Amino acid sequence: MSVSRQKKVYLPSATRKNQYITIGFPLTDEYLNTYSSLETCYDEFSKLVYQLAEKQELYNVHVVTTDKLPMVRFHSEAYCLSSNEQLRFFYNPAHHEANRLHSTPGFRARKLRIVFLATGDDLRSNAASFHTKIQHFIAELKPLLPVKDVPIKIRDHQHISYDFFAKAKGLKETYGYKLRAVDSRYQRRHCELPENVSTLNYVTINIPVDRRIKKQLLANDTVDFGAIYQTVYDKFIQATQSKQLKRVAMVANGKLPLVRNSKYEQLTSTDEFQMIGFDPHAQSPEPIGHWDSNKLVDVFRFVIVAGKSDETDEGYGRFMNQVEDALRMFTQEFDIDKEHVDVILRFHQHISYKAQ
Repeated sequence: MSVSRQKKVYLPSATRKNQYITIGFPLTDEYLNTYSSLETCYDEFSKLVYQLAEKQELYNVHVVTTDKLPMVRFHSEAYCLSSNEQLRFFYNPAHHEANRLHSTPGFRARKLRIVFLATGDDLRSNAASFHTKIQHFIAELKPLLPVKDVPIKIRDHQHISYDFFAKAKGLKETYGYKLRAVDSRYQRRHCELPENVSTLNYVTINIPVDRRIKKQLLANDTVDFGAIYQTVYDKFIQATQSKQLKRVAMVANGKLPLVRNSKYEQLTSTDEFQMIGFDPHAQSPEPIGHWDSNKLVDVFRFVIVAGKSDETDEGYGRFMNQVEDALRMFTQEFDIDKEHVDVILRFHQHISYKAQ
């Protein structure tokens, strides 16, 4: 492979792109006491948010007062699913717009959060412009809040997702991505970020545990799945280490992996989320495995986190080629119906910082 080709990863032309930005600040007694009731607080705050968002041409905006974590995915129809800990937004950025308050009667949130879903056709090219609009929104919002100098945190989430076996399904057309770091992309497009920006880049892979894989791995009377999970884990570690991928994890306990920078955040898993913590600066972290030997999951979930050494001036193209090579080696160990089963690979890029 030529040097120039190594700088890019060639992904299916049907690759999906998503971006959403959240901002939030604590709902303190001081803040709440400026309103006659909790419901009035939520209503007036959401009306102010929608008014300012319209001025900045932000057309898919959600106020969340349930302390649930937003999760965003592409879908041809727009809807929102709520669990005890998550708000899952499904939408098509090219078509769907919304203003909605997500609240529970009588529930006092720890934090007032706003979720901005990117809209338009070319999200990646317009990501810096979208982020700049949020910065302008915050600049207009802060003087209008009843309490001054509230500590607002910005989290910018971007990901691209595709079926790793797209070619086996006849989707031959590909497009080359350099996958530049978010902060360098923004700098080139004159979107100013503070110096103390936290960044995180990683891949998640979901492999469905369908009938063929069950037949391959399981005996008829299996009740303890620990040995099976250990085997899958060992094969995954072997494949990733062969491609110099050191920050890896496997989750097989029914929970959704939630990746965080362990250098900055305390990690506590919940009923729905398995926290996965890596310090991108650590040279040789131990691989992570979480599974429940008493139950068979529907999906094997894997995480590969990029370290500082994986970031180049050109981007994360080389890192993604390593990931694809490792996954190709790993999936050869299993009886997967590539023409019908989707193995979704998702490359995440996150930045976060405190608003000035």
